[in-house]
Amino acid sequence: MNAALAPTATAEPQGLDVIFIEGLRADTIIGIYDSELHAPQPLVIDVQAGVPHARACDTDRIGDTIDYGRVRERLLRLLAEHRLQLLEALAETIASEILIGEFGARWVRVKVVKPRKFDDVQAVGVMIERWAPASSHQQHQHSATVLQLLGSGMCPGER
Repeated sequence: MNAALAPTATAEPQGLDVIFIEGLRADTIIGIYDSELHAPQPLVIDVQAGVPHARACDTDRIGDTIDYGRVRERLLRLLAEHRLQLLEALAETIASEILIGEFGARWVRVKVVKPRKFDDVQAVGVMIERWAPASSHQQHQHSATVLQLLGSGMCPGER
C-alpha cells in the first residue's frame, strides 16, 4: 500500500452515517444588489450531516441521531431571521453553527442555490464541506455522556 494513502492513527472513521435534507425550498432576503434586498427570493438548500455510526442504528431512538425534522425547522428559522448578504456566509452558518455546533455533526456538506437567478442559467450557488474540530467532537461526546449519566440518575464524578 502506498504510504501516502495508508490510514493514520488520526484519520477520520472509515464511515459516517449521513442524515440529509434535499431540496428545502424557502424564500429569504439575501444578496448584495439593491434589487435583491427588498423582496424575498427563493433558495433551495441541500444539507448532508455525517455522524460516526449513529447510535440510533442500534437503539432505534430519534434522540440518538440528528433529527432532520428539527434541522428543517432550524433552517427555516434561520432563513426568516438572518441578515446575511452572501450565500457563502449563509452556507457557513448552516454548516458550522447549526449542523456542527448545535446538532453535533462530525462532517457536513451544504449546498445553497438561487434557482433561475439569471434568465439563461438554471441556478447559481455555493457548496461547502466542513469537518468539526476534534475538540468540538470530543466535547459533544462528553456532553452526551454527561446527559446519559444524568438521565440514568448518576452524577458525573460519582462512584
